Amino acid sequence: MRVSILFIGLALACSFAGIASPANAPSAGAQSSEWHRGFQVIDGVDKSDHATGIREIDLEGLKKLIQRDPKDTRPLLINFWATWCDQCREEFPDLVKIDADYRAKGLNFVAISLDEIGDVKTKVEPFLKEMKAAMPVVLLNVKDAEPAIHTVDPNWQGDMPATFLYDKDGQIVFKHFGRIKPDELRVALDKLVGGKQ
Repeated sequence: MRVSILFIGLALACSFAGIASPANAPSAGAQSSEWHRGFQVIDGVDKSDHATGIREIDLEGLKKLIQRDPKDTRPLLINFWATWCDQCREEFPDLVKIDADYRAKGLNFVAISLDEIGDVKTKVEPFLKEMKAAMPVVLLNVKDAEPAIHTVDPNWQGDMPATFLYDKDGQIVFKHFGRIKPDELRVALDKLVGGKQ
């Protein structure tokens, strides 16, 4: 309950900073690769340079992120987290390891920060550097948290951390609220990536 209240409070605080639109993928040089939701994909593997910073998205950007492109058959793992959330910080090393183990198998993993915009440089980026995180990270900036929560899962109450795994058709095949159990998530991932090398 407390986390839900914090999530709503965060959304209200972020609303005063404005809403940014999602980044557009460049068209030049994309002949040998594809761009999906702002990430460069080569042979089904995310090859984007995520060290360039955190992209800010709004509700429409969130919808585009979870909407499955028919050409992108990779499973999509999304984790909602924040630096002020103790369980989020505790589970993050497990998520970094899962990203490292499954990225080459075709996993598309995006971590969605719910931190305040002003904390990106002072808290979020240093934390990600400390964790040696390589997955793309976006900052969700919405005026009202409820539409974002219901876009992800109508049954989600906004608890954090929250982890969702989507199949190629955009169906949620795994979800967990609170700190993940890595073995359970790996079982779900193995079903989706199978024997991909």
